[in-house]
Amino acid sequence: MNSEVRKFLFDIQESIDSIEKYLGESRDFTVYKSNKMLRRAIEREIEIIGEAMNRIDQLDSTILISSKKRIIGMRNRVIHGYDRIDDEIIWGTIIRHLPLLKKEIENLQF
Repeated sequence: MNSEVRKFLFDIQESIDSIEKYLGESRDFTVYKSNKMLRRAIEREIEIIGEAMNRIDQLDSTILISSKKRIIGMRNRVIHGYDRIDDEIIWGTIIRHLPLLKKEIENLQF
């Protein structure tokens, strides 16, 4: 695997870890929704994940990540549609899709 791809995989893993750290153990949507700084921090991490995924796809499109296109699409919505971000969609992504992505990234790095 290309060293650039490894770097982008590391960036994704680091952003996932950051999101988990920001949220702590409680994972409370009410807290998330009421805390603008937390929402913005997580949105930024999602941007990083999506951009890294896009670069991985450009370098090696054979790398299998189940929701690669959806991740890139989410990044585009967060960046270009900043005024229409739906907190419930972001939250759903965090709760339902981030754990699977984390496992896939860990499996690719080893």
